[in-house]
Amino acid sequence: MIGSVDAWLAIGVSGLAICAGIAALARWMRKIARSFADFMDDWHGEPGRPGVPARPGVMERLSQIDHRVGVVEHELHPNSGASVRDALDRVDRRTRHAIPAPGED
Repeated sequence: MIGSVDAWLAIGVSGLAICAGIAALARWMRKIARSFADFMDDWHGEPGRPGVPARPGVMERLSQIDHRVGVVEHELHPNSGASVRDALDRVDRRTRHAIPAPGED
């Protein structure tokens, strides 16, 4: 009789340990799934809803960054005459003749 009680107790404790392990695994998997869902929301962006503005996704934001870098590059190289570099070159040419460099007196 005592042997069978010990066996049932061992089976019960083992079952409880297995259930605790499964619950811990399920919590860990839920956390991973939630993190992945957050990542996917950030990647794809989210549409606006009442009181909350829309958030663009990664590809849309990269496109905006690419456009802004293109605008900056346009200003840094001589091109159509309207860039900052062209204006700086014009100012440099004018001041080179108006103000002699040190030692050119």
